[in-house]
Amino acid sequence: MALIVQKYGGTSMGSPERIKNVARRVAKWKAQGHDVVVVVSAMSGETNRLIALAKEIQDQPDPRELDVIISTGEQVTIGLLSMALKEIGVEAKSYCGWQVRVVTDSAFNKARIQSIDEAAMRGDLNEGRVVVVAGFQGIDEQGNLTTLGRGGSDTSAVALAAALKADECQIYTDVDGVYTTDPRVVPEARRLKTITFEEMIEMASLGSKILQIRSVEFAGKYKVRLRVLSSFEDEGEGTLITFEEDENMEKAVVAGIAFDRNEARINVKGVPDKPGIAYQILGPIADANVEVDMIIQNVGENGTTDFSFTVPRGEFPRTMGVLRDVQTHIGAAKIDADDKVAKVSIVGVGMRSHCGIASTMFRTLAEEGINIQMISTSEIKVSVLIDEKYLELAVRVLHKAFGLDQAIAN
Repeated sequence: MALIVQKYGGTSMGSPERIKNVARRVAKWKAQGHDVVVVVSAMSGETNRLIALAKEIQDQPDPRELDVIISTGEQVTIGLLSMALKEIGVEAKSYCGWQVRVVTDSAFNKARIQSIDEAAMRGDLNEGRVVVVAGFQGIDEQGNLTTLGRGGSDTSAVALAAALKADECQIYTDVDGVYTTDPRVVPEARRLKTITFEEMIEMASLGSKILQIRSVEFAGKYKVRLRVLSSFEDEGEGTLITFEEDENMEKAVVAGIAFDRNEARINVKGVPDKPGIAYQILGPIADANVEVDMIIQNVGENGTTDFSFTVPRGEFPRTMGVLRDVQTHIGAAKIDADDKVAKVSIVGVGMRSHCGIASTMFRTLAEEGINIQMISTSEIKVSVLIDEKYLELAVRVLHKAFGLDQAIAN
């Protein structure tokens, strides 16, 4: 018998019939003798509907009151799932985040979990009940409702698994695991049996939308076994996210290819080549709460240099507005920009001990006539910025070049 925490997303909870399907799946685990805690998201589209409703009242909704509104989506689904479980003879009890005392900081709309009081949940589990908890939400020390940001239910599930010392945290989604890349772009993409926390964090940060990056970081920190499974298929082992020292890891140099269309490149030209210039450019952007990704500063020539970086495409207009003042202040010659670019990344812990990975990537792209605009590297990933129109071609040829369509023998 094991203690399992399961998380079901908005698609899985998208209709009464799908909620009944989730109840039947949970009942199977319970019938096998396991203790089960279920974390659920709001019905698909519900959080967006609630945000839109708030914006009909306030153009910029008050953050505290917005959390009061959007936290109601999960309150509906925990009640419905508990009812569905009881309807098929499984004792269940629902809890909002504040009832299990998921204590967070006071950063409304993007709160971080600080502690969890698992006593009430343990009491219900000991009495044979399935515990159903609202994801995405908590309460701060002042008693205010808080939410954890987009994808926060994943983090809720991992945090509960850590607090309860669960044997496994299962994330049910609309795919049956983590793939070498998006199967919609590369039909030959292969589901991975295992992937390391490091690789999954990189994949999540580089554009893979399967898991929220915070949830993977949390799982890695607290050594929570994390598994991604399909909520629409009864069979399959999904993908286990584990540690590099696991002897059964697939021996692949490159585990997968991530990509992100949400990129814009900005090049500040003719910048004075002197200490502190990077801060003078990026400081005001940080103050505007814009996250900068890839950064390149060229070697200075004739007292000036060029400074290039990328920002999320949605932040592009705001960033350009900030830079107009910066350009005047630092005396830059000109600013050019392109919001039709995309980032493609290869990821794998095996890159630490293998040379020539980056050169293979660059050669493969060159053979297809794809120009690289920027490059960023770490121990286990290489990212390149390219013209968006070549994105899918780049992903396909790289997937083939690194043999990701071939099963790796353990």
